[in-house]
Amino acid sequence: MTDTVSSPVVERAERDEAPSHRTYFGFVLAIVAQVLMMVGASAPSPFYPVLAQSIGFDAIVISAVFAVYAGALLLTLLTAGSLSDHVGRRPVVIAGFLLLAASMFLFWHADAVALLFFARILQGVASGLLISALSATALDFAPNGRAGVAGLWNALSPGIGLALGALVSGVLLDVSGEALLNVFAPLSAAYVVLAVLFFIVPETAPRTPGVWRSLRFRLTVPSVIRADFWRGAPAVVAGWATGGLFLSLGANIVRGEPGGEAHFWQGLGVVLLAGVGAVAAFLLRKRTARTLVLFGTAALGIGTLLSLIALAVESLPFYLIATAVTGMGFGTGFSGVIASLAPRIPAAERADTFAALYVLAYLSFGVPAVIAGALVGVVGLGAVVVGYGVFVVALAGVAFGLRARATSNVPEGG
Repeated sequence: MTDTVSSPVVERAERDEAPSHRTYFGFVLAIVAQVLMMVGASAPSPFYPVLAQSIGFDAIVISAVFAVYAGALLLTLLTAGSLSDHVGRRPVVIAGFLLLAASMFLFWHADAVALLFFARILQGVASGLLISALSATALDFAPNGRAGVAGLWNALSPGIGLALGALVSGVLLDVSGEALLNVFAPLSAAYVVLAVLFFIVPETAPRTPGVWRSLRFRLTVPSVIRADFWRGAPAVVAGWATGGLFLSLGANIVRGEPGGEAHFWQGLGVVLLAGVGAVAAFLLRKRTARTLVLFGTAALGIGTLLSLIALAVESLPFYLIATAVTGMGFGTGFSGVIASLAPRIPAAERADTFAALYVLAYLSFGVPAVIAGALVGVVGLGAVVVGYGVFVVALAGVAFGLRARATSNVPEGG
């Protein structure tokens, strides 16, 4: 068993040197597209308290709006997650970005709960189409066939995008009287531009039979990585459950507990969680996958515990420092799991595998956050945050123990 998987694009470039610059462009475009997709995922988060006041809804509605996004994304992944393995990457990516542009347009004009729900459902469908297709595209275009490099950027892109989206929205809410326009109109235009740009790049996945059969509900993990996939699952669940809480109720937590009234402070929690996570994953990229997961789960557990202490003493600076520690775990844990899997995924099963990985991630992202939102009205935000924190700390401990006992030590590619 080799540790690298040859890229169809690289194999084609070896036969014909002319398209090599297009190969590099395709890789960069796939990564930029992933980042901008995740910008749109976090951009609405700082707006939730504002929309709650202007439209009139409470925490359970915020969680429900978040839930329909995660639900639509999961349903799309379960049915169309491997679609690009059959019809090609480009048609799926182009359709996904056009749908994403439409969802941002609806956010821009959101003046009722129903419109907000529809925007989130549309965004979920678009993201479900894009996640596995873009991840597989990045692997297809990996420079010199180095799957580890593509795996690293596939892991970094969500954190970078989530941080940028929350930061830009938080700042514009404080300084602009037209924040909805200034955030969602440019995003809508950017997604249309991305759809057009994907007409330029070469197709990397030839059409194969079984399109309609692939639309069945299914999850497939190749047997060669199945053991590592499930060994890494608790780390994925702990990290993405933390991200779900920050993106759904994070602004309410900062405003209600340590008293961060400015929208900038409310968005900064997501920025630190995702941004510090991306930086930590990049700085530790030369470490083995096992080391990344061990470091990530430890940081996630310790940071979450520190966050609970910070909320108890109502210290915003302490809370933000604790969030940065948690972010180290959020980024490196997921990066380590991807690093252990990406170099060994068979080329014909890339979209399928990433679909399975992100189904697990987004289930962890959405389900705990929805439960938390439902309980806020029953036991209060403070109690919910404590319970959520204990859950994450316990799961991070399980993930650390599983990886510590593992005998394999798979290095990152590249």
